[in-house]
Amino acid sequence: MPRKFSKKEIHEFFARLRKMDPEPRTELNYVNPYTLLVAVVLSAQATDKGVNKATGPLFAKVHDPAAMEKLGEAGLTQYIKTIGLFRNKAKNVIALSKALIEQHDGKVPRERAALEALPGVGRKTANVVLNVAFGEPTIAVDTHIFRVSNRTGIAPGKDVRAVEDALEKIVPDEFKLRAHHWLILHGRYTCVARKPHCPTCVVRDLCRFRDKTKEVVTKPRSARASH
Repeated sequence: MPRKFSKKEIHEFFARLRKMDPEPRTELNYVNPYTLLVAVVLSAQATDKGVNKATGPLFAKVHDPAAMEKLGEAGLTQYIKTIGLFRNKAKNVIALSKALIEQHDGKVPRERAALEALPGVGRKTANVVLNVAFGEPTIAVDTHIFRVSNRTGIAPGKDVRAVEDALEKIVPDEFKLRAHHWLILHGRYTCVARKPHCPTCVVRDLCRFRDKTKEVVTKPRSARASH
């Protein structure tokens, strides 16, 4: 079993990621907390680029629950049909919009339980909204964060909730607000699923991954942010 990270190593790990990108931002385009919520729901099993392509025209006309409810499921489908699972997502977006109107005066709640009670909203989506829209130090574990946490050994876990709990315990308070973004960026552009770019990784010497790639990767990290 790989040696656990010390507190000093954990601090150094996040300090280096912060140095690369001091103020990371989500790659999902949105107008307000409501459109962020919709974008995150649509992003499940889809790329941010694909979601943004669909929501650009949508959010130009629809940016509140009332307008979305008026648009209706059929109308929404016409905007998002290029996104995977679009029919089910359209159903959930219309349903959550109605719930926001009926239960929250059309506003996105800031409480986790209220968010997770909305149709199509799980813990990961709630964490993203709490972090990005409301500045809460939550960590939404997606496939990128799950991979980085386990591969590097900084916060291993058998499932996403275990990794989230591990990160909540080990990430220093000064990094928690943006840890979610840094880890996603690292997984999206450096610690990729196949042939990670170990030679150019800023935390290579801290990482516990035994099978580090040795070839030099010349492709720069494109990139700005995460959700």
